[in-house]
Amino acid sequence: MLQTAQRSARPKAKKGAPPHERFLEAFRWMLLARTLEEKLVSLYRGGLITGVACGLFLQKGDIFAPLIRDQAGRSAFGEPLIDVTRTYLGSRLGPMRGRDGNIHRGHPRENELAMISHLGAMVSVTVGSLMAKRFKGEKNFVGLACIGEGGMQTGAFHEGMNLAAVEQVPLVIVATNNHYAYSTPNDRQFACHDLVDRAIGYGFEGYSLDGTDLGACLEVIGSAVKRARAGRPPQLVVASVLRLSGHGEHDDASYVTEEIKQQPFARDCLKVAEQTIIDLNLVDAQTLGEWRKDAVAQVEEAIAGAQKEPAPEGDKEDWYALSTRDLVDYADEN
Repeated sequence: MLQTAQRSARPKAKKGAPPHERFLEAFRWMLLARTLEEKLVSLYRGGLITGVACGLFLQKGDIFAPLIRDQAGRSAFGEPLIDVTRTYLGSRLGPMRGRDGNIHRGHPRENELAMISHLGAMVSVTVGSLMAKRFKGEKNFVGLACIGEGGMQTGAFHEGMNLAAVEQVPLVIVATNNHYAYSTPNDRQFACHDLVDRAIGYGFEGYSLDGTDLGACLEVIGSAVKRARAGRPPQLVVASVLRLSGHGEHDDASYVTEEIKQQPFARDCLKVAEQTIIDLNLVDAQTLGEWRKDAVAQVEEAIAGAQKEPAPEGDKEDWYALSTRDLVDYADEN
């Protein structure tokens, strides 16, 4: 049965009581991610994070497949900040050894999958990883894959959804409806009323929410992870937001209409969360200021560390992405 999380169903939090027990923890991961992104943009010249709940509720042994704008979720899942800056700045000590740009990093041995640019493919990869864990006899694990509404229109995404439901793997898909896939608006991407309506067609349980409401994200995504871990059908969560900047630094987002900018989902989720903290008197202004300073200090330390590290030297490297030295030597000899 298709289930939709009603935004009005969640009771308002009382003064001094957070909307969710992990609200302040999640806010600090969001604050760190925003601070990092703003610093990296300044480095580049010289979107925003709503997915913190994706990494926050996963446990050791779970699988996480984040996308480029899921830095808060990556950090909450355990990705070291130094590895982020190493990848952006091309350090040979980073997870990609300076061989890639800024977005395809991952830690497969720690179950954080490296992003594939053909985004719909990540669902199939996550499903395959979950099936492999099942074949090994592992228990009590889930996989969470992030996707945007544009990636939901690809063939690989549909195949992954169908396989997940048929095999009943413990999968959670968190889909962010940005209302534009790059510059393509929703009405040129899909014809259904709401993307969550697709859940029932595949055999998923589906929930929709306001992606700018941190409390709702924590409640709905956290519950979806629990249901998947408990053996319920695969879960689809659709969060409605608006990407508040261009698709990249090259994009001025001039295609976004003024009408859409006035919609409730067009808010800055970090500002909304901070205002909630203030309204409910969860922490005082001094504490918020200290959190900001701490985030800046962590980011500055990670960038300074990566800047001191060596860049890759092509004629001296002995690292191979898909093979070992023995296999390379064998291929050379034969």
